[in-house]
Amino acid sequence: QVQLVESGGGLVQSGGSLRLSCAASGRIFSHYAMGWFRQAPGNELEFVAAISWSGGSTWYADSVKGRFTISRDNAKNTDKNTGYLQMNSLEPDDTAVYYCATDPKGNYVYGPEYTYWGQGTQVTVTV
Repeated sequence: QVQLVESGGGLVQSGGSLRLSCAASGRIFSHYAMGWFRQAPGNELEFVAAISWSGGSTWYADSVKGRFTISRDNAKNTDKNTGYLQMNSLEPDDTAVYYCATDPKGNYVYGPEYTYWGQGTQVTVTV
């Protein structure tokens, strides 16, 4: 079992930055790829970014490419690790609840493939 807790969301003006964190505990998080997704009111869950278990490969949605950076801290010999989403040049369309997820069974950009999810953190970008 893996527990995920997101933090770092908040209210920011357009053009600003936020850094989201995803604290993972339980089974060894470093064995799994991790993804960030978001959902705005009335919209479907949307892929944002994903990172391989080693951190050596990353994937981004076109809408955030060049503005967001996904990373992870795979501390050795511990069941507590952290994933991050650095968000720069934020726009009002980035407003959503952001979720981290891990242990995908297949396609990293497809939400239902992921096994474990956090509770989400709200990001609101004002004009």
